Amino acid sequence: MDVDRSPLVSVEKLARWLEAGERPVIVDLRWYLGKPGAGRAAYDEGHLPGAIFLDLDADLSDPEGFGAPGRHPLPSPEAFRARMAAAGIGDGAVVVGYDDVGGWVAARLWWMLDDLGFGRRGIEGEWAGVLDGGIKAWAEAGNELSTDVATPPATPAALTLEDAWHGVIERDALKSRLGSVTLLDARAAPRYRGEVEPVDPIPGHIPTAINAPFDTNLDLNGRMLGPGALRARFQELDILPEADAGRDIVVSCGSGTSAAHHSLAMRVAGLPDPILYVGSYSDWSRSGETIATGPEPGEPPPPEPVAAVEEPG
Repeated sequence: MDVDRSPLVSVEKLARWLEAGERPVIVDLRWYLGKPGAGRAAYDEGHLPGAIFLDLDADLSDPEGFGAPGRHPLPSPEAFRARMAAAGIGDGAVVVGYDDVGGWVAARLWWMLDDLGFGRRGIEGEWAGVLDGGIKAWAEAGNELSTDVATPPATPAALTLEDAWHGVIERDALKSRLGSVTLLDARAAPRYRGEVEPVDPIPGHIPTAINAPFDTNLDLNGRMLGPGALRARFQELDILPEADAGRDIVVSCGSGTSAAHHSLAMRVAGLPDPILYVGSYSDWSRSGETIATGPEPGEPPPPEPVAAVEEPG
């Protein structure tokens, strides 16, 4: 396959691969907030030819994993490796994920594989990416859909991944750094401002977070903006490296899923990879931390007082 190192694959390129008989591992990742099983039902109604289905809740998350008590903690690297191997993703594979919401769920799979070294180890052909425009772009280009359900392999694929997550941060570490990192919130503006909250216990946002909805990375057709346009967008947020050298970028959202879309967009734009707050607002809002509301980022919460130590009598 004529794989380049971009994390995006166009509909046209994927169609050429399939026409040539080349078979990447295509992964349907459709998922709908508050509708368990709806993603699988959508897959059964029609999906890209040969696609397998993976579920955000069951396959890309673990209630006891890294980032708990957020809604979508990361599974352990070994549990994730075993799930992907059982699905047929192995060393040297080409993996293309897609969804129907601009890639924000598919970006989670890309980020997880990439973070654990998949596609970065120099194995010939190995690569993971996101179908630009998703199933909507595929169908609009006149390509067929299928209702044939892919059968898992009889034995798991041989898959080697690293044994620890990288570029992630937990709540206490983030709390101690608020004000010294640039924190992006990928949720929609009404949720950020605290006007609505469909799933988390308290409306609002983490103090100092800048609202940057993930869909601002997309054009009107739901495809990723080009590198130049993405850099211009991030420049508006004053997060380009030259704007504040050495200042880390942390991306967050509701549960660590759409935040990965910013990681994808920054990779496309040629920017350094950000740090992912996996628990995101679902973790923060369940933990008794200070909440900000309104359109402004707000100030860091004051440091917690240090308990006095009594001198021995």
